[in-house]
Amino acid sequence: MESDADTQALAKGGFHCVLCDINVPNQASLEDHLKGRKHQKLRSVRETRKTQEQHSVFVSGFQRGTSELQLIDHFQRFGPVASVILDKDQGVYAIVQFSNMESLQVALAAPQHCMAGQRLRVKPRETKEFKYIPKKKQDPSKQQLISLEELTPVLCQAGTVSEQMQKLVELFELSESEQRLRELLVSLLQEVFSEFFPECKILPFGSSVNSFDIHSCDLDLFLDLENTKTFQAKAKSTAAQAGEGLSEDAQSEDSILSDINLESATSAEVLELVAMVLQKCVPGVHKVQAVPSARRPVVKFIHKESGLQGDISINNRLAVRNTRFLQLCSSLDERLRPLIYVVRYWAKQKQLAGNPCGGGPLLNNYALTLLVIFFLQNRQPPVLPSVNHLKSLAGEEDRCMIDDWDCTFPCDSSTVPASENTEQLCTLLSEFYNFYGQFDFAGAVISPRHGRALPITDFLNSEGDRNPRLGPLNILDPFELCHNVAGNLNERTEQRLRRQCQEAAKYCRSLQYQRKSTKGKVWGLVRLFHQQGGSAAPEASHGQSGEAGADRMVIGIPFKLSALSGDTRKQLQGSGDFRQFWFSEVCRAMLCALENVLQISCSPVERVSEEGAKPNPSGEQSGSSRETSFNESAEQESANIDVPRMKAPLKGGTENETKSQELKGKPSFQEANNNEDVHSNAIDSPIASLQDEPQSGVKRPRLSEETPQPSSSKKQRLDPAHPQTAVGWQCTLWHKVWAGRRKVRRDLLRGLKEDSRPDGGSIELESKVTEAIAQQEKEAKVSGAVLEFTLHAEVVGGTEDTRTLAKFTPVVDGSNLFQDFFHFLESFLPRMTEKFLEKSI
Repeated sequence: MESDADTQALAKGGFHCVLCDINVPNQASLEDHLKGRKHQKLRSVRETRKTQEQHSVFVSGFQRGTSELQLIDHFQRFGPVASVILDKDQGVYAIVQFSNMESLQVALAAPQHCMAGQRLRVKPRETKEFKYIPKKKQDPSKQQLISLEELTPVLCQAGTVSEQMQKLVELFELSESEQRLRELLVSLLQEVFSEFFPECKILPFGSSVNSFDIHSCDLDLFLDLENTKTFQAKAKSTAAQAGEGLSEDAQSEDSILSDINLESATSAEVLELVAMVLQKCVPGVHKVQAVPSARRPVVKFIHKESGLQGDISINNRLAVRNTRFLQLCSSLDERLRPLIYVVRYWAKQKQLAGNPCGGGPLLNNYALTLLVIFFLQNRQPPVLPSVNHLKSLAGEEDRCMIDDWDCTFPCDSSTVPASENTEQLCTLLSEFYNFYGQFDFAGAVISPRHGRALPITDFLNSEGDRNPRLGPLNILDPFELCHNVAGNLNERTEQRLRRQCQEAAKYCRSLQYQRKSTKGKVWGLVRLFHQQGGSAAPEASHGQSGEAGADRMVIGIPFKLSALSGDTRKQLQGSGDFRQFWFSEVCRAMLCALENVLQISCSPVERVSEEGAKPNPSGEQSGSSRETSFNESAEQESANIDVPRMKAPLKGGTENETKSQELKGKPSFQEANNNEDVHSNAIDSPIASLQDEPQSGVKRPRLSEETPQPSSSKKQRLDPAHPQTAVGWQCTLWHKVWAGRRKVRRDLLRGLKEDSRPDGGSIELESKVTEAIAQQEKEAKVSGAVLEFTLHAEVVGGTEDTRTLAKFTPVVDGSNLFQDFFHFLESFLPRMTEKFLEKSI
């Protein structure tokens, strides 16, 4: 008998299949089972697992954070590598599978393995008994995407990246049989619902029909009841004129219109009827569930035979129009589909999208699609037109208004002129990552309708009921302009998106992306999809090291709407270049954190560029003329925004103030702004300013490393009429404010009554902690400055992320304490700056 090792005779009669973990009553049933699909499939899986174990080695001893690609590169010298599986912590062990036994033997025969200075421990993989564990409560429709392991050999056979992208579409798009199944199910639902809701329409929308379908995607349906409402109203009118009840059609046994008035019924009541029809009258449908609390209330169901999952909504006409728009975009340029398929799969591999449970702070497919469309609208020349441009090409028959939103665009793609852009797919994908790796997500709103980024300050009016909910990433729906389709994202996801785009853009500039490997190594999209190992790079919001060298470090303060007070929002609303105002507010907050909380003496300084007098964009020399211009602007008192000084003397302030006065006679720096001419030509329209291309050949001002020059100004000022890109201060630290701070904070809280304790991390509490540290040092008779450093702040933005960079450079550090102090500031300064911004200082 076949598979005797897999079967056992039961004492009470019958047989048990060990492989499938099921019982059968007799010999005939056992033979049928052994020939069945399930048993044969499990046998095949078991053989595959056995082969994988025989071709794999267990690897440990590498550095924590090592990536799959690094391991592949190391072991490919012994032969082709089929796959690499890292443990969840990415730093303990890995399983490396070779394509053949010869490569495995060569790797095991090597006397030693060294990678990145670490000696690896390599041994054969342990074999384990295969045991089938059934997947409980798993929806048959929720099949996983094709794994990267399955994609690798197929994609690597292609000749170019563009061919890989086309191949990816072929692998993921719905087959003809899958499309036919969905069409038949829609026809069945239309037939059944027409019996209960006369003249209704079942309209599919979403992934199934918008040209970006994938295997086992949900079937989204819209139940259009407008004609049914008209039918019901006419039936009531006819019955009223005849002095009788509803007409015969409207009160038949199959009709449920006699039980509800569609015009006055709530969504929940209609959904309840829809769920009842699905559950009782549509064959093959089960697990019906009404979800009236969703943003768009739906009824969920599963088609039992195919496992296809579907949703029916009754008030989602805009989604149907969005689907028509995506169909139009897909027909306008054939490059759109491959780009979207690749970006969606890449986002899922990088855990930026694809939450299997729905919701959460991840991008959805619609948001990713709009990101690609917006990118193509901003190519030169554009690949796709903006929605407003499409509207101008529409005829009278194309006019469409839904819920007071203008949803007009041509229905016929032949009326839209073809794009003049001829870039290859591989180039467009590379530029996509470059575009969003530098994009100003914090200060701009992505608007496919306008085809350009709109300044976020245009949306700060909270009085209107049609303003979008702003967040770290803002993508406006092209028609429902109050809907931010990325409104669920948090700051961490937005930062990861930018970082992953930057890493992808860097990879796309390498030959490993552009050219097929002649040695059989992974290349192109496969390497792009691989997860990167190691801990994430530090985010700008938490501070990060600046240029090379331990003597200069940078902390970034990002633009964050949630950190702004109501008054600050009002001042920002409608402002042209909000970055200058934001810069001044951050400088105020940083100084308050340093002076008022940490008791650091700060005196304003000016600085010169590292490259000395240098021609500015207009061709004039910068130097003494620029210094004169800066000093003159500083004298315009009425237009200046003063950087705040301490509002109250510090503890022991007399001694600190005396020492601070002594520092004012010390050398300082003179600011050099090579972009002054660019900023002086102010742009009237804030929206137009976001469209301007950055001038090539113009560098941002950098910190000076030359001999400091004396300061002639008593106060560093931010002049709105003459915007500055950088300001600086010379600072003296009097106390080791980081040493034992946590213990001092804990002791302070213990000494206070529970009802009088300040909030953890508050300005009040942190100020008291500093005072306690200063008092301890005074009692220990510790005096004098701990260290001296310069702080230079500059704002970046435009097409990049709007943030203020605080650059710290030690001046006097005899005890080598600056590294410890800066490490403390990396987390403390952004947090305290945000606290002061919330207070609207």
